[in-house]
Amino acid sequence: MLRRLAILLAATTACCLAQTGGFRAAVVKVDVTPSTPKPLAGYPARQSTGVHDRIWHRIVALDDGTTRFYLVSSEFCIFSPALYDETAARLKAEAGVDRLHFWWTLTHTHSAPEIGPHGLPKLMMPERYPHDWDREYTAAVQQSLIDGVKEAAAKLAPARLSVGAGRALANINRRARDPEGRISLGLNPEGPADRQIGLLRLEREDGSLLALVANYAMHGTALGPANRLVSGDAPGTVAAYVEEKLGAPMLYINGAAGDMAPIYSVQPNFRAAHITEFNVLLGDRILAANQALPRATSSVRLHAGEKVVETARRPDFAWDDSLKDYLRLAGAGPGVVRVPVRFLFLNGDTVLWAAPLELFSEIAMHVRNASPFRNTFYFGYANGWLGYLATRRAFAEGGYEPRTSAFTAQAEADLTNVVVGYLQGSPGQVSYLRYRHGAE
Repeated sequence: MLRRLAILLAATTACCLAQTGGFRAAVVKVDVTPSTPKPLAGYPARQSTGVHDRIWHRIVALDDGTTRFYLVSSEFCIFSPALYDETAARLKAEAGVDRLHFWWTLTHTHSAPEIGPHGLPKLMMPERYPHDWDREYTAAVQQSLIDGVKEAAAKLAPARLSVGAGRALANINRRARDPEGRISLGLNPEGPADRQIGLLRLEREDGSLLALVANYAMHGTALGPANRLVSGDAPGTVAAYVEEKLGAPMLYINGAAGDMAPIYSVQPNFRAAHITEFNVLLGDRILAANQALPRATSSVRLHAGEKVVETARRPDFAWDDSLKDYLRLAGAGPGVVRVPVRFLFLNGDTVLWAAPLELFSEIAMHVRNASPFRNTFYFGYANGWLGYLATRRAFAEGGYEPRTSAFTAQAEADLTNVVVGYLQGSPGQVSYLRYRHGAE
């Protein structure tokens, strides 16, 4: 039965809340804007020449009396899982934080400095990485995150939570098709697009806003490679706008944005990118969704989980030695990529799931449609980056994302079967075609 796990969690919630302390939360913002020129990530190699808007770690801590969980949203593009592993190990050693309860997500702005070792991207596009990685800046970013997590833990105070969803038309499918059927990066208004805004509102005991967590799928590519100014791009612009309106931090958590572009995309400067229009297209929709949220509750129960999805590595795709834990070799073949997928259940009606992937939006929407939970939100670019995971159809069509992916056409089914099976409470796999709604 689809709702078996949801009912079980709800019953567990009622029992455990009676035995544990009340729900607490905290939020911290940490400035990570560089003071000197840095290589910018996401496009061909280029160096920053200044700062347009400052970039941040935004950190939320949640504590239900039994489980303490940290969610981080940082305004960077991508980073190697090796950097996440190192940071998680330090947090465990210095603050006792279990890695299962620490999610580090990125907004995916293409106008922020590179952080950490180059990892898989250098294998995919070596021409973009003629330089060594910046160890000093990376160390500063890592230390500021660790300090921010410790600060959030110290600031925990009684809180309430409300969860809901909205909708915005700020994104568009970016897999454009020419008359010969060739796929390239562009704009495709007829392609699949996930327009849902997932929203978590954290309140203080008096009802005042502590923080918002807004989940929306959109590449941070309103600005193109001609831009040399450090910026949070459209996601950062929207976060700053909502914060100004509400007087509290907002964590922008990107979703399944692998095929989702901003509707103004890859422009040479901020004016051409219509950057402030995203405040209307998305920021105002977040504000409206916040107003429509149900009444917040202090009865909150957290439960974290993890499943590792194993799926074939593309035979001609190389691998980085620092990521040996993410590849399982079998004989002389290419082996399988091991993708860690995290879950956070909030009471009996909401689940967050996260992966170190640039996932196609159609896959996240299929999971949401098959989920027994009222709210199912996918957090992308989480805990590292293992590249694009596209649909089977996209692999058949070709284009940039399948061409640079470490995965094969089987990856969509492998990931979705495991995730949906876990959400539905079954230890076995579910039929992939069961919820594909007539797709191939």
